[in-house]
Order: sequence, then C-alpha cells, then structure tokens
Amino acid sequence: MAMEKDRITCHVLDTTAGRPAKGIAVRLVGPSTSQTFSSETEPSDSQAEHSYSATTDADGRIKLWKPLGMSSELSGVLAGVQGASRWTLHFDTEGYFGEGNTFFPEATIVFRVEQGQTYHVPLLLSPFTYTTYRGS
Repeated sequence: MAMEKDRITCHVLDTTAGRPAKGIAVRLVGPSTSQTFSSETEPSDSQAEHSYSATTDADGRIKLWKPLGMSSELSGVLAGVQGASRWTLHFDTEGYFGEGNTFFPEATIVFRVEQGQTYHVPLLLSPFTYTTYRGS
C-alpha cells in the first residue's frame, strides 16, 4: 500500500493573491540516518545529508517527497533517523514570482525534528515577506 503522506509536509499560501501557491519547487534537506543533534554536539561534515524534492500541488501542498539521486518514487522521510535532528526547507520563491519580482529569491526554513513526531510547515508568502509556523 502506498504512503498517503510523509512525516514532514508543507503548504504554501500566496497572501498577495489570496490563494494556494501552485508549482513552487521545494527541496528538503536533512541529516543522514545516523546523524542526530543534541545541545552538546554538532553534526559531522563528513556525514552525507538526505535531500528530497517536490513541487507544490494545486492546493499549494507537498505531502510526499522524492529522494534526490535515488530511483525510488517515495521517500519515507525520517525513516531511520534517530533522536532529534535538524531539517531545512528551501522554497524557490523567485521561480514562482518570476526573476526580479521578489525580494526573497528563496525562502529557507530550518527546524528541529524530534523522533516519532510528524511535522507540517506552512509558509505564508508574498513578494516582500514570508512567515511560517509549526502547523498540525
């Protein structure tokens, strides 16, 4: 049975247009499955990171990620990651608004993930501002 959604999802709303932002390319980057964070340690630069990509659908949502550099269609984001970890979402906002039409060509969100939880990261976006929060 195919997964309905990964444990990290996102949703982009274009606040200028008052509608979901369809077609935004997004990259999700996280630690290797053996890499975790604590208050005393930082990740080793020698450990490979996991990278995933997706494009927002007609409702501005990403529910499933495709691993970069792998043939699998479904990623199983967070599979095998132990403990707390740091993840980054990169939203190609200039690709959405057009070259030179936004102050932020990329919106980057770094967030902490705790083992066993799911995360929904909404992005409220306009050409000159963006905001985010932990959704449900």
